[in-house]
Amino acid sequence: MKDNRKIAITGGIGVGKSYVCSLLDVRGIHVYDCDAAAKNLIAQNKSLQAELNLLLGKDVFINGIFNKHVLAQFLLESDDNRIAVNSIIHPAVANDFISSGYNWLESAILFDSGFNKRIALDKVICVTAPDEVRISRIMLRDNISRGRALEWINKQMPQKEILSMSDFEIVNDGIANLEEQIDRILSIIK
Repeated sequence: MKDNRKIAITGGIGVGKSYVCSLLDVRGIHVYDCDAAAKNLIAQNKSLQAELNLLLGKDVFINGIFNKHVLAQFLLESDDNRIAVNSIIHPAVANDFISSGYNWLESAILFDSGFNKRIALDKVICVTAPDEVRISRIMLRDNISRGRALEWINKQMPQKEILSMSDFEIVNDGIANLEEQIDRILSIIK
């Protein structure tokens, strides 16, 4: 796609957004990874580091290395904490995306963070998966308990709500053919 339309890939934790993005990459569609960008900005942007230090305390950076476990615990403690962190990180990520030259982005928390209001999006594609599949993927990927995986799922907007605000759905349940679903959507939006 050679135009300037902005298209987002979204969906909750464990649905397989990164895998879908890798299939898009093979098709010549490069997707801006909001999570990776946030980590990169946190590692390099001194003003972001200072703001996170003020909010989270000195343990968030140990010898200059970001301690993601401190952030994860802080985020799980309350919605107010999540909102406070998002208000620091998301403007920086949105500005980085706008200046990046990318037309596609991937964000797990596109709607619940309000990130969709920072960038004018033309289309939104929601990747979905059954909860049990998501739980298994999260447990395997992050080496965490079932309870912790459920905690993360429950901290995010419900899958049905995300889907209701999206233009397209890609079902990533390990059964449906992802390639066919992606090609069908691409044929519609091109």
